[in-house]
Amino acid sequence: MDAAARFLVSGVVQGVCFRANTQAQAQRLGVRGHARNLADGRVEVLAVGGADAVDQLAHWLQHGPPHARVDYVQREEARASDAGVGFAVG
Repeated sequence: MDAAARFLVSGVVQGVCFRANTQAQAQRLGVRGHARNLADGRVEVLAVGGADAVDQLAHWLQHGPPHARVDYVQREEARASDAGVGFAVG
């Protein structure tokens, strides 16, 4: 059974290639879902996959790519059915 989590990432996370780098990490880990900008400046990440892979992505989200500044990552439960095939950026 897949693990599913929704992350809300706060800080300097828009305009620093955060979503594209998250997509690359997710694909490397075999995680499906999405990363999308929110109007309030946060990035929402939905991650579905093996529990270890989702946890590894969660760890990566704590710092993100080089030009990002992550202040806070909120983790919530999610439904695996909310993720499509692959990992989308929106």
